[in-house]
Amino acid sequence: MADEGKLVLEALAGRRPSATPIWLMRQAGRYLPEYRAVRTKAGSFLDLCYNPDLATEVTLQPIRRFGFDAAILFSDILVVPHAFGQNVWFAEGEGPRLDPIADRDGLSRIAGTIDLERLEPVFETLRRLRRELPRPVTLLGFCGAPFTVASYMVAGKGTPDQAPIRLLAYRDPEFVAALIDRLVEGSIAYLSQQIEAGAEAVQIFESFAGALPPALLPRWSVEPVRRIAEGVRQRHPGARIIVFAKGAGARLADYAGFADALGIDWASDPAEADGIVPPGLAVQGNLDPLALIAGGEAMETGIDAALTGFAGRPHIFNLGHGIRPETPIAHVERLVQRVREARA
Repeated sequence: MADEGKLVLEALAGRRPSATPIWLMRQAGRYLPEYRAVRTKAGSFLDLCYNPDLATEVTLQPIRRFGFDAAILFSDILVVPHAFGQNVWFAEGEGPRLDPIADRDGLSRIAGTIDLERLEPVFETLRRLRRELPRPVTLLGFCGAPFTVASYMVAGKGTPDQAPIRLLAYRDPEFVAALIDRLVEGSIAYLSQQIEAGAEAVQIFESFAGALPPALLPRWSVEPVRRIAEGVRQRHPGARIIVFAKGAGARLADYAGFADALGIDWASDPAEADGIVPPGLAVQGNLDPLALIAGGEAMETGIDAALTGFAGRPHIFNLGHGIRPETPIAHVERLVQRVREARA
């Protein structure tokens, strides 16, 4: 069996692993001094994403330090619009910036299909990681969900409530649909190539599901993510797909029909989320990243809640969103220790 001995893949196959696997979103990042050293050496953030030597190194750093059960490719969701020809850069201390695409003329200025050649360094990183990772560690690829990526493409930056794309979805739904369709096809090609390069499972990040009112969630989030999952599986039958729809809340089950696991965010109570997700489906999560920063009783209580709340189904321990730069390394060490103690 291909997933034998790989706890994450066992969970994604719908089996309860012999032990609870653990990895953390953004586990390669600014909370690690070794990452900060490489980041300084790389120059720009995009240069780091497109440098297979350095991207491989920072992906491996948290595996060496903590022994996580999965390594997630070091890259960024915005390499996809970059590969469509949109100008993307990262302003130091401010985050991503893009030349906004807010109308049909803007859409005409980018390519109709994704340029996978531009993303070849990402695929080379995956090939190297597959060779260098310890065998029990699962290699994860990823992409952003179309609504999340489109929100950056339209606004030209991150916005607090994704108002620019939400407003366009009301005023010009045909334009938004055309942009989403382009991202769906590009994401299918991108994830498929990641799998061919060595990714053993992939995660789709719908970071802004909570920004959509319930009436808009199916059209702009659920259906595009479903189309990506189905498109990837047409090319790679049996592909394992995790869907992380932050803020979906009670609508989380809408994503269940095409996911091998659902990521649970920190705002969800584990016991309540367990009742929403269909029986037997794997879940991933959901310690509050701020509880990890706080440590002590807050962290211990959150760990217990997740381990207990999801004990009746396949569970991959993770945070309810990405780890933050100010997180103490000692707290991560304690988290890993606690999850491993629960394995015994």
